[in-house]
Amino acid sequence: MHDDTRHGSGAAGNSNGRDADRGEIAATTAAPDIRPEPTAALVPQASAPPPTLYKTAEEARDYAREARAPNTRRAYRADWADFAAWCAAHGLPALPASPEAVALYLTDRAKTRTVTTLQRRLSAIAVAHKTKGYVSPTAHAAVRDVWAGIRRAKGTAPRGKEPARASQVARMAWGRPATLAGHRDRALLLLGFAGAFRRSELVALDVADLAFHDHGLTVTIRRSKTDQEGAGRPVGIPPARDPEACPVVAVRRWLNHARIADGPLFRPVVRQPKSGRETVRPRRLSAQSVALIVKRAAAEVGLDAAIYAGHSLRSGFATSAAEAGKSERAIMAQTGHKSLPILRRYIRAGSLFHDNAADGLL
Repeated sequence: MHDDTRHGSGAAGNSNGRDADRGEIAATTAAPDIRPEPTAALVPQASAPPPTLYKTAEEARDYAREARAPNTRRAYRADWADFAAWCAAHGLPALPASPEAVALYLTDRAKTRTVTTLQRRLSAIAVAHKTKGYVSPTAHAAVRDVWAGIRRAKGTAPRGKEPARASQVARMAWGRPATLAGHRDRALLLLGFAGAFRRSELVALDVADLAFHDHGLTVTIRRSKTDQEGAGRPVGIPPARDPEACPVVAVRRWLNHARIADGPLFRPVVRQPKSGRETVRPRRLSAQSVALIVKRAAAEVGLDAAIYAGHSLRSGFATSAAEAGKSERAIMAQTGHKSLPILRRYIRAGSLFHDNAADGLL
């Protein structure tokens, strides 16, 4: 039996999955569950609440855990485990840690880690200390100076995957076979691109989040990276001129062929090795599976799979929209970006030659 998404079946579905697993095996100085500072003060761990408030204290701890997304908590646990293990290897206390220890840790890890990873490690160290009531060593001048030097020396420009532009996504969609897995992949690729969805948003979709109508398809994102409180955001998906590259048509076909009426929209498809018969599993895809599907679709139409991943659909939409002359306001309305500088990273890539000041000067 072959599960076409088994390599991406982890619940976390992000780049920190492997580290997160190691983070569950706590170091000797492991920090508690990551909680925001005010809640940690209200729900102390050192002393038990009055018996009449046991249940309330448990509920407060549950709410505190929900203050951060599960992926963030997993990443922080892995980051803390790495720092604690490093301290143990060098005979240094991790909690509380001295500013000198944090500065040395950053310097050591800067040899092999990116600025983005180190930034998250600093955040995890700070949260762990605040949770236990300690002053965070990350705010010390010694740490700030070392950190500023690392950022200056290594650079802070993100090294992401290549955006998958509209023509490339269409090629990927056209290249998918007329199988259950092929219909699912085509729907995922086209919907992910047209909605500029994060991979976590794609795999969290349920059939109830879709509304088909004369104008196309409305997708409701219940919760996202920039909407942790679940206010929700409707995203319009217009039909495409080419039915074979139309996200609305592709989603309808996938639902019809897979006979899905409710529950998760995108699911694993299992193929029997002897008969070749495909079966749709009831659980939802993992976020990592989105990256695997994009890479596989890219490779099968002759593109370099190594430079594409799940985020390529979202960044590809922003880049393609900028190339087509769409306004920043319109692009932000589709992507849901809260930060214009972040969005402009993609827009700049798509508009480098649009009204270029150097055009025609030579």
